[in-house]
Amino acid sequence: MSKIRQQRTAEQIQIILSELILREMNDPRLQELTITDVTIDRELKYADVYVQALGNESRREEVLQALDKATGFFRRELAQRMRLRTTPELRFHWDPTLAQAAEVDRILANLVIPPLSDEEE
Repeated sequence: MSKIRQQRTAEQIQIILSELILREMNDPRLQELTITDVTIDRELKYADVYVQALGNESRREEVLQALDKATGFFRRELAQRMRLRTTPELRFHWDPTLAQAAEVDRILANLVIPPLSDEEE
């Protein structure tokens, strides 16, 4: 599969899953959930879905459990809405990007940079 088709398929999966979570899921554990990225392998066998609960790291385990429980529903809906020979197996992961960005911001905010003296300018 070409890289472009692979990327388009991943984007389509991300859109469909986002809509399903927003409109059709009644599980309170999936409230305020964002799908940040989807990557798919060349054979379309596996789709890695990265999620974030609006920076709330404490909900990580319960969100991933709820997503794993709903995997069959998600795959069935993907199969109905997409034209693929086989529907990829979904693997959900917590996206650490927001936590890493917050840590970088914290480090940068705590840096002490002395002003330049007249001799160094």
